[in-house]
Order: sequence, then C-alpha cells, then structure tokens
Amino acid sequence: MNADEYNERKIYSEASGASAFVDDQVSIRLNEFGVYEECLMCDEKREDIDRVCYVSPNLNSDINETVVSHELFSQHEGISFDDRIGYYLSLYVGHVAEGDFREKASSGGMGTWIFAELFRQNMIDAVIHVKGNSNPNDPILFRYDISRTLEEIRSGAKTKYYPVEMSQVLKLVKENPGRYAIIGIPSFIMSIRLLAMKDEVIRERIKYTVGLICGHQKSSKFCEALAWQVGIKPGQLEHIDFRKKMPGGQASQYGLEFVGYIDGKKTTIIKPKSELLGQDWGQGFFKQLASDFTDDVFNETADIVLGDAWLPEYNKDYQGNNVVIIRNPEISELVKLGRASNKLNLDEVDVHTIFRSQASHYRHTHDELAYRLYKKDKFGEWRPQKRVDPSKNIGLLRRKVQDLREEISIKSHVVYKEAVDSDNLDHFVREMNILSKKYKGLYKVLVIQSKGVKGIAKAVVRRLSPKKNK
Repeated sequence: MNADEYNERKIYSEASGASAFVDDQVSIRLNEFGVYEECLMCDEKREDIDRVCYVSPNLNSDINETVVSHELFSQHEGISFDDRIGYYLSLYVGHVAEGDFREKASSGGMGTWIFAELFRQNMIDAVIHVKGNSNPNDPILFRYDISRTLEEIRSGAKTKYYPVEMSQVLKLVKENPGRYAIIGIPSFIMSIRLLAMKDEVIRERIKYTVGLICGHQKSSKFCEALAWQVGIKPGQLEHIDFRKKMPGGQASQYGLEFVGYIDGKKTTIIKPKSELLGQDWGQGFFKQLASDFTDDVFNETADIVLGDAWLPEYNKDYQGNNVVIIRNPEISELVKLGRASNKLNLDEVDVHTIFRSQASHYRHTHDELAYRLYKKDKFGEWRPQKRVDPSKNIGLLRRKVQDLREEISIKSHVVYKEAVDSDNLDHFVREMNILSKKYKGLYKVLVIQSKGVKGIAKAVVRRLSPKKNK
C-alpha cells in the first residue's frame, strides 16, 4: 500500500497509536471532531508503509483475530472454543468481594482486582491503563498511563468513554524494562498482538492483556456534549465519572458525575443517564467510524475479557457485576484462588449466559456488519476485510435501524460542531432529538413486529384487566 491508498483508508483505522509507535513519520492527534487521526508527516510519495498497516486490525487484510487467537490459546490444556466468544478456559459472572474494589469500579471491580493481584503476586511490575490526565493545562481529560504501585493501579479504576491512544506508553515500555499488563478494547488488544509479532521487546515485556467488551468508541465531544447539557460549557469540564452508581436502581440505571465550572464557579453535578440526550448506546451518538467495522465482540485475543453482566438475574443489583472470559492458564489459577479465598464472588456459567449478556451488541457488531459491508461494496467504496461476508439479507426494519444509526452517528459529530461554533446547544438538542425520536419510533414498530398480533392482543388485555387486590 502506498501513501495515497493509506490516506484514503486511514479513516477506518482504530487509531490506537501503534502506527505512530512503529513509524516516526506518522503522528497522531485529536482532530476538530474529537477523534484521534493518524497523519503521514512526510511530503514525498511513500510506497512502503507496510509496518503501519500491519499493526492496524482494520488495515491488515492478511491476519485476523481467528488466526491470532488460535496461535495464542489453542494449545492450552482444557481449552474450549465457541464461534461467538472464541477460546475459553473458564466463564464466570459476578464481582469482587474483597475490599472496596467493586465500590470504586464501574461494574463488578474485576479489572482493577486482576491488575492488583498480578502485582501482589509479583507477576508484573506495572500496569498500562487509562487514567485522568495529570497535566492541568492539557484539555485532553484521559490518557493511557503506566502505574507502578497498588495505589496508582487502583486510581485507574472505572470505565472512560473517551478516545485514547497508546503511542507514548508503548515508547515508555520500550525504554523501560519490566513486566507489564495492559487493558484495552478489542482493536487495541489486537494491535498489541500484531505489534508483538514484529517487535520482540514488546512481546517479552507485555505479559498479560485484559480485554474489555466495548460497544463502540466515542469521540471526546461525547462527554463535552453531556456536560453542556448540565450547564458546563465546552472547555469548562474538569472531570467526568461516566458510571456513577445510583443506589436503589438497577445496574443499568447509572448516572454521570460532572466536575467543572459554571460562571467561573467550580461545581459538581450528578445526573441520571436517562435525563441526558445521547446516552442511548444503540443510537451511536459520537461513534467513531472504525467501530462499525470490527467483528470482534468478545475481545478474542485477550488473556481475560471483562464486560457488564447485562442479564436480568444480575441487573437488579445496582453495584453491578462482570461477565468474565478467561483464556490464560495463569490468570485462570489466580481467579480460582480468589474464589476459594472468598475474595471473589463469581458464579460459573455457560457460553449461552455469556452470549446473552451481549446479545444486542453481537447482533449489531457481528451479524448486521454484513449489511454495512454490503452498502460499502454497493457504492464501490473501500472497506476493511472482515470475517463476515457482505449481505443485505437482514430484515427490512433491521436495515432501517442500521441506516438510521449511521445517520445519527455522522450527524452527531457535524451538528455538535455547528452548535459549538455558534455557541448554541439548543441547535444540537433540537436536530438530534428529531433523529432520536425517529429511532425510538422505529423500535416501537420492531417490538410490535416481534410480538405479533396475538402478543399485542395479550398485552392490551393485561393492561386493561382490573388489578386484583393482594
């Protein structure tokens, strides 16, 4: 691939920062829409940028997650494989019982606990994870950083729906010997695996990978737009907790906590997510394009995978629970010891339970990717090579959902920039509410379709029937 081809296709790159790490002629920066983009800095026509494309899952057409995961995990004794979730040694749902790991986490606390336990057992020297930016003069709120103490490790708890990149921390890993563990979304962990195939130092130093189940990446404007809705204007947000647990509700009914300045006064505001436009993840506000062209739902190349237990039997607990997929034998033993010592409250579950927790995510990311690929092919546009074949053979209403999600995603970036340029939040709210209401209406039709005439009739009868006194 030459420079011209790369510039055409880089919009599909995950912008993990791996490209800037392997090639000093590539820079990475946040663009005007709050999305990291990679830029070739050289002026001459480059014919050889293979290293850059190799470490990007969406630009590498030769090696996919199936190939990498097979090489990593297939030889482990007792390993199983499922077409949907990949390889696994053990599957759990639950949370950390030890200390306040769960209390200070977005969900069950397993991510921070795994890092802490690896550190306490002298299996690693440091953790690569996302933390608040320590530079008060930098408008970027969150960055990948390296933690070398238990206190620092614990400071990186909680999910951040914010764009990040790894180029600087990877350089630090290269310059500083040690044993590292890293956490990341599917495309980032895959980038690490691809990088390790070419770089012996990275392969030897990054010992463990912790994968997150991720619906899609957001731009930095996502949190900015949410903060503006509570009165904190762009540029005035200092900190955001994207997953504030709300006692008395369900795990999925979390809130957001904003810390910023209103009329020059530092203010903390907590709002339920239901009161903020853009919090319906199915609609895809501020979604990055690359997110719609991945087929890796369950982070297939990670040693251990963590996600939210979006299951009725677990959702009632507002503190949250994790789904856990383990592929690495050493981590499997750590978790078994944690269960035996009552540090972990984890239920052993089957593949179906894990899949159920992410069924909607899988339908969009994997199953209906076929339609998104078909549309690209129909218009003769380049798109990444994926493990899903292009097809329009999904239901008409599901095609409408995909079309509308694409429109919402694209317009959210553009309309928000217009709102900022004109200092008019109402413009963003008004324009996006039109699409949001259209989306909700479409889903009502889908519900009616799924229930059928008899199902609707039964629902009406139940609603109209007088309630019996208990």
